[in-house]
Amino acid sequence: MIINESVQITKEKFEESFSEDGYYNKQTADREHLALLLNLVNAQSDDTILDLGTGSGYVAFALSEKCKKCNVIGLDIVTDTLSRNREITKKAGISNLEFLDYDGTVFPFPDSSMDCIVTRYALHHFPDIENSFKEMYRVLKSEGKLVIADPVPNENDNDRFVDKYMQIKQDGHIKFYSLSEYKKMLEPIGFSLLSSEMTTICFPRKKIDSCMKLLSETENHIIEDYKIRITDEEIRITEQVENMVFRKEG
Repeated sequence: MIINESVQITKEKFEESFSEDGYYNKQTADREHLALLLNLVNAQSDDTILDLGTGSGYVAFALSEKCKKCNVIGLDIVTDTLSRNREITKKAGISNLEFLDYDGTVFPFPDSSMDCIVTRYALHHFPDIENSFKEMYRVLKSEGKLVIADPVPNENDNDRFVDKYMQIKQDGHIKFYSLSEYKKMLEPIGFSLLSSEMTTICFPRKKIDSCMKLLSETENHIIEDYKIRITDEEIRITEQVENMVFRKEG
């Protein structure tokens, strides 16, 4: 699948998810995790902060509230959702927050224009992640921070069951990356790892035949490692989330 097709699939599926009366936020909302991200960003007055893959603005709105003297920008491909975000921003009289759309590849910002980039539960959908990392490096100021929160595969999931499971939804999921894979991509282009902290997230999914078939073909220890629980209507999988802070060197 080419990059543009992957971006379009992701856009269509997430526009649908975000339009379902906050359904996606209800799935992923976590006050403790949000507080952790805000602390990792550690916004300072007059900082310009990019929330990459902002979606419905879950992180962006919180950042703009916590640091009213910062300039927060939410960037995403979901144009309809961003329009709704702008309406909320306008009605609330929020002056330090804006939402911009882009093509999923090239960031619409000049070089060295961001003090920090934060991205939450988004990078596993990026079809050309290495190019996106180069864009992050380009727009960050020297010693700017990149804060990443994204699920990672379990250590013994050698066949990447978790990616096969997530791809069943057909929402543009590419893959989850391990910490070592992040370092392998980021360090050669000039990022250094400052810290890493693990949390978890439990994703519910409707019980459908394709998911059940995959589970029937999966070894029990993998199912137990992901704490997969099946009810009459849902499948719940618990995934580890790596919360990383990288710094742009040079």
